[in-house]
Amino acid sequence: MEISRQLLAEQLIRTITRDTLAGRRSELEALVKSTGVRRADVRSVLSALHREGYLDVLRMKLTLAGFALGCSLIDAPVPAIRRALRRSIAA
Repeated sequence: MEISRQLLAEQLIRTITRDTLAGRRSELEALVKSTGVRRADVRSVLSALHREGYLDVLRMKLTLAGFALGCSLIDAPVPAIRRALRRSIAA
């Protein structure tokens, strides 16, 4: 199974936004459990979000841009993070 990094990033931002609105701090292990994705993949996407300016990964807090994005995604439907690998069969 292949993991869509973009969908995982959206799910992580959505989850961290919900935690922020509830006054909770997001923890790596909770994010791994809630997404059902390998820890290494979650860390990799969190690092990418940090590089892009949406998340302060050291404090696990969204930046203003990340929070705005999260608020826009919070009520959006959640697509499946995993998708089946497409195998092409040589004819």
